[in-house]
Amino acid sequence: MQSKKTENGQLAKCYIRLRELGGDYGDEYQCVLLGNIALCKFSAGKTVVATLRFSLHEANGALYQDVVATDIVPIN
Repeated sequence: MQSKKTENGQLAKCYIRLRELGGDYGDEYQCVLLGNIALCKFSAGKTVVATLRFSLHEANGALYQDVVATDIVPIN
């Protein structure tokens, strides 16, 4: 991903799907990971603690919610 905020103009970006505790019926979030955290790999079903930042933006008259995971820590 192109970025003006980094020295070389590149910023790592990936997506992760997180589910709240509560089994198969916990709320789920499709989150963006940016920078060094985007290079981390997590296995499906791994329990983690995550800091999420929610924001809203408008494009062409439609509203979209963004969820960015700013920190993720695996729990044993």
